[in-house]
Amino acid sequence: MTEQHAGAPTPPRALTIAGSDSGGGAGLQADLRTFLGCGVHGMTAITAITVQNSLGVTGIVEIPPETVAAQIEVVATDIGVQAAKTGMLANAEIITAIAKACDTVGIGRDGRSPFVVDPVAASMHGDPLLRDNALEAFKRELFPRATLVTPNLDEVRLLTGIDVKHRDELRDAAVAMHAYGPQWTLIKSGHLSSDPQCVDLLYDGKTFLELPGPRYDTVHTHGGGDTLASAITSALAKGWDLVEAVRFGKRYVREAVRQSYPLGGGVGPVSGMWRIRDLDEV
Repeated sequence: MTEQHAGAPTPPRALTIAGSDSGGGAGLQADLRTFLGCGVHGMTAITAITVQNSLGVTGIVEIPPETVAAQIEVVATDIGVQAAKTGMLANAEIITAIAKACDTVGIGRDGRSPFVVDPVAASMHGDPLLRDNALEAFKRELFPRATLVTPNLDEVRLLTGIDVKHRDELRDAAVAMHAYGPQWTLIKSGHLSSDPQCVDLLYDGKTFLELPGPRYDTVHTHGGGDTLASAITSALAKGWDLVEAVRFGKRYVREAVRQSYPLGGGVGPVSGMWRIRDLDEV
């Protein structure tokens, strides 16, 4: 007799709209790892395929904008999306297609599903991941639709011209980024190496909230920004409010950095493996 299979309830579902990292450290690979570690079913709309390893990016193949949009629409209309995030988006045409697709399926601050926009502009090795026309498209198309934007300090400088050198300048950066129209802005200060703490700043247009964290002495932080944004997205997919989702994301990435590991001959990734138990039994 065949045993009846009751199965498990469908988990919350989150979508990453991002590029692929062939080295597995960042990009949609990091997003999917994080979604799984947070108990969320992950889906993808691939924007680009990168040729990269721990040493850097040596090639990029951009996906046609209509294909990116179709990926978003097909999973949203069948499977459903409780929250979505972006990563590497490559060019203005892809960004415009994403904005239209998200409007169609109800992703964004005025839709049913929260939308986290991580304006990835370059790899941590400094390799450019955006064409020149993409920064203006971010400002025009995605930031006004975003529930949350999560720029690091290099991205703040590219987008606003503000070059943050000290913690007390984070507020200027938050105000400038918020002026582009997102509901919330999270300024990440991981690149502010002169500060003994890693203090990110959350801003909703009225109130500033400092979110401190330790700064670990490691170079192995590949995928840290992707991991933070996808952990926040996971919490939003579960119905958490924005502030608590960001607090959770900070805790998640803090532990991921603490347990990061070397990989290849360059920079290793932050690790989500701390969320997985009994690895030796696999």
